[in-house]
Amino acid sequence: MITIYTSPSCASCRKVKKWFEEQKIPYKEKNIFTSVLDKEELKKILELTENGTEDIISKRSNVIKENKIDIDSMSLNELFEFIKANPSCLKRPIIISEDRLRIGYNEEEIRTFIPMARRLAELFCKNSKMECLDSCKDCENNE
Repeated sequence: MITIYTSPSCASCRKVKKWFEEQKIPYKEKNIFTSVLDKEELKKILELTENGTEDIISKRSNVIKENKIDIDSMSLNELFEFIKANPSCLKRPIIISEDRLRIGYNEEEIRTFIPMARRLAELFCKNSKMECLDSCKDCENNE
């Protein structure tokens, strides 16, 4: 199951949710301001990053700028507590599956979250006269 970490005021979060709904891909939404992120969730997110905190923490967030927070000097436990107390420091949306992570809205990169079988079926459907999937909007067979 895909989980999307969002905030209500985030335009990119709304775009991501709309895209998943249009593609009929189920997801679970977690509002970072109303659902406390637990240590295990944060640990999993960090494990899936390529560049650690640089990928998920916005150094431009007010809490970091105003308080001159040095994320790199924190221990993991300090970092987890800081994020729990200041979820606005997270970049959004954070899209996570079992073994993949995507931050932000980029339609082409988000497509990697579609299961392989579904991508192959859509590709096959577009190139044949076989019965189409409901979500295969671009296919002439789905008229």
